[in-house]
Order: sequence, then C-alpha cells, then structure tokens
Amino acid sequence: MSDIKKFEDRPIRTTWDAEKEEWYFSIVDVVCVLTDQPDFQTGRKYWNKLKQRLNDEGSELVTKCHQLKMVASDGKNRLTDVADTEQLLRLIQSIPSKKAEPFKLWLARVGRERIEETIDPELTINRALETYAKKGYSEDWINQRLLTIRARKELTDEWQAHGVEKGVEYAILTDEVTKAWSGMSTRQYKNLKGLKKENLRDNMSTLELALNMLAEASTTELTRAQDPVGLEENKRTARAGGKIAGDARKSIEAQTGRPVITKDNAAKLNEVVTDMIEAVAEEERNE
Repeated sequence: MSDIKKFEDRPIRTTWDAEKEEWYFSIVDVVCVLTDQPDFQTGRKYWNKLKQRLNDEGSELVTKCHQLKMVASDGKNRLTDVADTEQLLRLIQSIPSKKAEPFKLWLARVGRERIEETIDPELTINRALETYAKKGYSEDWINQRLLTIRARKELTDEWQAHGVEKGVEYAILTDEVTKAWSGMSTRQYKNLKGLKKENLRDNMSTLELALNMLAEASTTELTRAQDPVGLEENKRTARAGGKIAGDARKSIEAQTGRPVITKDNAAKLNEVVTDMIEAVAEEERNE
C-alpha cells in the first residue's frame, strides 16, 4: 500500500509491506527534504554521490537498501531506492544538514537512554509508564497492561524451556493463542483495528487485555502441566490455552449481547474515556 507523507509540506513517498509489517520510504524524497534540493533530479544526484561516499567508507547501508516501485512525477510506477525505518535513521546520520540535526540529537538521546536502561532495567518500566500516561491511557488500563507484560514473559519463558525458538516460532504460537480466544489471527485482529506497526495489546480495551492475558496465562499453565516439546506439540497446547479464554469470551458475549472485540484502537478508546470524563464534568457544572 503506497502513501504520501508530508514533511514541511514536501512530499515523501512511502509504501507499507503488510507481510513484513514495515514502512518503506523513498530515499531520494527524504534527501530532497533534508538537503533542500529543488527537484527530484538534483535530489537523485545528491543521493548518488552520497551512495558512492558511503560505499567508499565501507558502509553496509547502501547494500541493504533495495528498490520498490513507486508513483513517479509522470504518474507511472518506477523503481526507486527505498529504506526501512532503521535504514532511514542511519541514512539521516550520514547527511550533513541543519534539518537532520534534530534527528541526530534525538538518536543520541535514545541511545543514551538505552544504555541507562541496560544498567538499570527499572528505568525501562518507568519510561513505559510515563509514555502510556502521556498518550492518555487511564491508570487502570496501565496497571492491566503491566500485568499482561508479566504474563507474556512467563509464557515465552516456558516456550523457550520447551524447545520453541524465538522469533518466527514465537509468532506462530502467538497466532495460535490469538485465534483460539479471539477467532482471528493476529494480523486479522490488527486489520480490524486499523493497525500497522502499532502494538496490538496497546490498542485493546481492558476486557480484551484481560482475556488475552487469560489465554496466555492458561497456555503457560498447560505448558507446565503437559510438557510439550517442539513447535507442533506446543501448537496444540497453545490452542487449548487460548480456547479457555475463547470460551470465556463467548460466555460474556452471550450474557451481554455485545461483542468483546471491537474495531476501537487506542485513539478511539482514549476518545471514549475523554468524552466520558467531559460528560461527568458537564453534569457537575449543571448541578
């Protein structure tokens, strides 16, 4: 899916790779913006010179970048050099430009914070709490979210102990748990909420979080009890653990007459809370 982003009213072509769940950006467009190039041709010349310099310096950045078809100024789809988010940030570090300085300062600050968090892991939790609060999440939701992080860690520890490999196999088992309790794959669930790179759990309601945690906690307990080995055996256990929460979801829906899972994402959920608070405040003013 292609899209046009704006930076200081200058267009930057982007495309979304749903399979890899990654945004890709036109490098020439970014170069044009950061170096104030007047048009695409001069931007491409600047990028070609920069590529040569990076190659001479032995940088792997250029070799890792690839090409995708994007709509050119003539309206036709043409191959252009693109970068994912990590590559783009590395590229920005290589551009001597005043406009690039804020990005470089931000990267330096992020790097410092990560080093600090390695020394004192508690800082990671504190910064996460601050970030959720700044985004408008309620205190109850934040507390619930912290519990889900703990439940997830306990589950992945069990998977690792039972012969499951990190990365792809974790994702496969997570999908099995999600499908068993929600009726959808992780990708389908994210599509329902209109998400791309965003974290699915960060866009769940408190009830969705609770059921997701029940699914993962149940899978953890079954894994300990059944002692599955390898991916295939753990798949069966994951489905069984997810089904426990799936049955709970169906029971709640049968008694309330409303679906537990909704299209609402974080922005919408926070808007609901804000509207509720404003409504209460309005009632108090009118009393």
